[in-house]
Amino acid sequence: MARFKRGQTVSVARRITLTAVFAALAFSAIFIFRFNISFLTFDLKDAVITLSGLLLGPTTALSVSLLVALLEFVVDNDTGWYGLLMNFASSAAFSVVCATVYKYTKRLSGAVVGLIAAVLTMVSVMLVLNLYVTPLYMGVPRHQVAEMIPTLFLPFNAVKGMVNSALVLILYKPIRRAMLAAKLMPLAYSAMPEEESPAARRKRILVSVSVSLAGVLLLAAALAVFVLVLNGHINMGEVVK
Repeated sequence: MARFKRGQTVSVARRITLTAVFAALAFSAIFIFRFNISFLTFDLKDAVITLSGLLLGPTTALSVSLLVALLEFVVDNDTGWYGLLMNFASSAAFSVVCATVYKYTKRLSGAVVGLIAAVLTMVSVMLVLNLYVTPLYMGVPRHQVAEMIPTLFLPFNAVKGMVNSALVLILYKPIRRAMLAAKLMPLAYSAMPEEESPAARRKRILVSVSVSLAGVLLLAAALAVFVLVLNGHINMGEVVK
């Protein structure tokens, strides 16, 4: 992957603006695609937040995670401080880990490893929080919550991570190219070389198509898990309390 010359940096004002834009897009994603699985809420904001981290760095992913969690707390405060904590922890664990891995390995393999590490980290963090915070929120014994880990919490968080990972794989390249064309990238990357050999162009297209296909297949696998494991918990209405 080509890069810009060393020493070039994105302006503070532009970084703040892009952070705000990604926060707005992530917050909008909550209302574009959202439904309930038992008392848990599934949405696609983590994919947008992770894209901000891959393009602008892990600090941006952390900032956007906090901004979106605060916006949810103010606008849709059904779960109170519990929801604020869980929303922030889930988004930050997923997006910051992925962006951090990719920051030091800016290749396709780095993105894939970052997404795998992100899913594992997010699932682990959320299972711990579900075990210790959910009993306080629901007012039930901890052992009762522990019984829901293999049947609800574990598959829910795993599927959520899979779906958001699939969307990152599908959307990253197009968004990156658009930002490079608009000169909005935080000059850690380079635009395409002015002269590209036919072989290099074919290889680049093949990689892009392969990544998108992998994202589609991962999305299909996640939907299969929804149907086979979580279907009995899906509630298209209000959050169950």
